[in-house]
Amino acid sequence: MASDDIYILGINMTKFGKYPDKDTVDLAAEAVIAALADGGVTMRDMGVLAAGCLMGQGGIGQQIQKQVGQTGIPVYNVSNACATGATALRTAIMAIKAGECDMGLAVGVEKLAGVGLLGGGGTPKSKNKEWTPQGRFGSVTNVDGLIGTAAMPGTFAQVGMEYGHKYGGATFELFAKISEKNHAHSTLNPLAAYTKRMSLDEIMNDIMISYPNTRPMCSANCDGAAAAVVVSGAKLKTLSLEQQRRAIKVSASILTSDPYQEACQVLPDVNTLTRIAAKQAYEQAGVSPSDLNLVELHDCFATAELVHYDNLMLCEEGGAVDFFNSGATWRDGSMPVNVSGGLESKGHPIAATGIANIWEVCHHLRGEAGPRQIEGAKVGLAHVIGLGSACGIHILEKSAL
Repeated sequence: MASDDIYILGINMTKFGKYPDKDTVDLAAEAVIAALADGGVTMRDMGVLAAGCLMGQGGIGQQIQKQVGQTGIPVYNVSNACATGATALRTAIMAIKAGECDMGLAVGVEKLAGVGLLGGGGTPKSKNKEWTPQGRFGSVTNVDGLIGTAAMPGTFAQVGMEYGHKYGGATFELFAKISEKNHAHSTLNPLAAYTKRMSLDEIMNDIMISYPNTRPMCSANCDGAAAAVVVSGAKLKTLSLEQQRRAIKVSASILTSDPYQEACQVLPDVNTLTRIAAKQAYEQAGVSPSDLNLVELHDCFATAELVHYDNLMLCEEGGAVDFFNSGATWRDGSMPVNVSGGLESKGHPIAATGIANIWEVCHHLRGEAGPRQIEGAKVGLAHVIGLGSACGIHILEKSAL
């Protein structure tokens, strides 16, 4: 191991679900204490803490410290849409790479059970229905319902329909089959919020949220937390052989935002920044998509999973429909995707998701994923994207020991 490499030493996620008797600090502390124990270290070993809680109170990092140990280290409170957890992890990684410390902690936590529709907030329409400047520099926003939608279900429904319009084959039934796969995968994940297998008919005939996504095809708002301990390669060499064996190399850590381009105000572009992030990640890690043994991608809706097959270059451009129909993305396929059950089943406590996706990949690379284990897994990719926009991608590799 090179001294400037970064490794995940310990990682944990709570079971996602509903916790009426716990607040964000309770959940985060539970994940942190377990992640530290998983890595065989304590808070006294940490040189930095990066914490994210998108919908909760400010200063979440300091609040967590009061539960798990106040050691005077720098705390970064992170907010970056659905990429918050991945951003927190990258913040700790960057601190180590900058030489400020040799070990750090990242945590993401959220309480979303029962919050309802995200991104649906709007303003009353004027009686004359004129579009009046409301945003920065006189932009015509927020005009939800007049020229488009800022609500998440509508946005990602349009994303999927746009892909189908451009390349063909993306039918209502195909999107439902993606959801069927993820709900089937969740039955093997005891930490998923929902572990019920659903038939194609059940999915297609459930409540329509925003065509073509029915309720089971949408990510589940829930409570949960995830935390990770990262360490430099030089420091890892001084730890026990067992710690070195279980450590997972972070071969790439990438964060992108939207590049400037000619675009409309109606439909956010979730594709360009993901494709840029994927290209940078593969280059940084020195791998290609064909080297991946599993992928945990941001399936906030079934429609999103399809387009990200293409954006992450898991298939030829325009070939996502054929790629899925080949069976490749099932657990026993050539490129398993969302073996955890994905956001549709595992759940999506926003700030926790980025680290939870990494937790899943790490468990397969360690050979500790139980009945859903991808045999022989050596390289995996974790992806999240939040509107605004921010995309985080991490490529992880099994220890060489």
